[in-house]
Order: sequence, then structure tokens, then C-alpha cells
Amino acid sequence: MENQNASRLPLIILAVVLSALIVYLQWPEESAEQERGARQVTVKTSPVIRAEFSDEFEALGTANANEQVMITAQYSDIVQSIYFDDGDKVERGDVLVQLANAEELAKVKELQSNLDEAESQLKRYNNLLDRNVGSISQRDEQLSKTQSIRAQLKSAQAVLDNLTIKAPFAGQLGFRQVSVGALISNGDVITSLDDLETIKVDFAIPERFLPTVSVGQTITARNVAYPDESFKGTVTGISSRVNSMTRTIQIRAKLPNMEGKLRPGMLMGIAIKRKVEEIMQLPESAVIPFEDSHFVFVAEQGVAKRKPVIIGRRKPGIVEIISGLDLAEDVVVEGALKLRDGSQVKIIGDSPTTVKGDE
Repeated sequence: MENQNASRLPLIILAVVLSALIVYLQWPEESAEQERGARQVTVKTSPVIRAEFSDEFEALGTANANEQVMITAQYSDIVQSIYFDDGDKVERGDVLVQLANAEELAKVKELQSNLDEAESQLKRYNNLLDRNVGSISQRDEQLSKTQSIRAQLKSAQAVLDNLTIKAPFAGQLGFRQVSVGALISNGDVITSLDDLETIKVDFAIPERFLPTVSVGQTITARNVAYPDESFKGTVTGISSRVNSMTRTIQIRAKLPNMEGKLRPGMLMGIAIKRKVEEIMQLPESAVIPFEDSHFVFVAEQGVAKRKPVIIGRRKPGIVEIISGLDLAEDVVVEGALKLRDGSQVKIIGDSPTTVKGDE
């Protein structure tokens, strides 16, 4: 019996040593787990909201003046006077250039005098006919002569008027191309005139986007000269034809330009909202990708809970939540990478600014 107890003693000692070793090895891990569970992670949260989300596409366009024209001469003559400087703003009807008109003015005065005499003579013939002592043929001959002189006077007056070159509409002039005393010919350019209070932008969009664009629709335009500024406008026209080579269609929009910042010829980046709808959305920083799926951490009573979500469309800083979350749930948007399911969290600061769709 003693021999049997003695033979079992080494086995008992070995069992005790193994048990002690297992306890020793497990104890630090359990302590670490408890320590990690007790440690709080500082995070910021944002509620799940429902807000406007706009689906946009972009295009490039060229700015043009609302009205633009090259001021030219209609007749060959000497420049007598110039009434503008480079870049002047003018109103409709303002005189820009006066060409030499002494000969035309004298002709108009002569024809006016002839017309007055012819009308007086015609009046005498009519008076004679009223007393039945005149000749109808003489009266008709004088009437024809009077009408001919009147037509000549009208033509001469038109020539005289065209020698005074005026602004056809209000706008801003370009550089002066002529000088006083210069002989200019028919068609010679004097200056340019642009109406810059409104800017037209022509751009092309793919034909598949045609059903989403309509007259009156709002657009946003940008230019590299003003990187921090956008210009709002509206679609004013849609071409009746699709380009068969590029499969695009031309769109025209107008932008108010009362401050005169935009100029014809500028390259404009155009953004058009195709569709605006209300969806559930979150800041993009809250969503963590994992293989082919996505998840977020929701803060509930100081504990982080991992929730899988299905996301939809994205925009800079915004992501659509299709399913997996409810409205108003507090989702971690900063510090999520430090969390595990069940981690203790401490929420600091105010929630980030509510995410909204484009204004």
C-alpha cells in the first residue's frame, strides 16, 4: 500500500505543477482583458440624420457676353471725332464716333428745301382743283415729284445718321481701334461692345443626361480665377439636336454678373443637380470598410457596439446609409479606429455640424 502511494506521488506533484502553470499563464491575459475593458476611449459622435442629397454631374463651358458686337463703319470716310476711351461703359444710343459729314449734311438741307418747295407747289395745284380751274395731270405730276424728293431726303438722312456711330445697347467697350483723322472703310472695326451684366455659358452634356435637365434648372459655375467662389445661374436653353459624332447635346445657361467678375472667353466648370432627395446619411469618417462590407460603431450608454451597414451613394464628406441604422442613433465619427465591440467610450465635445446637402 505504501509502495502504491509512493508510486502515485510523482503523478500528484506533476498534476499540481501543471495546474499552477495553467493558472499562472491565464492570469495575466484575464487581467489585461479586464484592464482593457475598463479603459475608456475618447470619441466624438454624430446622429444619423435625414437630409437633402443631390446627385450631380459636371461639364465644362465657355463664358460669353449676353450681347456682343464689333462696332464697324458702314461708309468710308474720315474720323472727325471720338467720344469714348478704352473700356468705357456706355448706354444705348450714346455717340461713339462722328465721321466727317459736311457733304451729307449739305445734301440733306438741299433736299429738305426742295421738298418744302415741292409740297408748297402741290398745295397750290390742289387748291386750283378744288376751284375746278386746275389740271389733274399737272397735280399728279407734282405729286410724283414731291414723293421722289421725299424718298431722296429719307435716303440722304439715313446716310447722314450712319455717319454718327452710336452704341446699339448698353455695355462695356473694348479697345479703340481708330484715331481722329484716320480714313476708315466700310466694315473696319472701331471697337467691341459687350453686355456683361449677364453671362451666357454654353456647354455640352452626354445624351443620357438629357431627361434630367430642363429650362429653369439651377446650375453652379466656377472659374480658376475665383477658386473659393461659385456663381449661381439657370438653364435658359437646350439645343434641339444631339451631336451625332460626340453623342452630346448643347445647353445654354445664364449667370448674373452685376459685379463684373466674369469675362467672355473664361473656362467655366459647371455642376448641375440632376436629382435632389432626402436620404439617411452620415459623415464619411464614421464608416469603416472591411473586405467587401462596411460597419460603424454606435455609442449606447457609454459602450461601443459594432453594427454592419449597407451604404449607397457618396459625396465628399457624406455617405448614404441604406440600412443597418436608425435615425438619431449616435455614431462614432472620430476615434472609431481605436474601438472594438464592447469598448468603453467617453463622448467629448459637441457633435460635428449636421451634414446637409448642397445649398
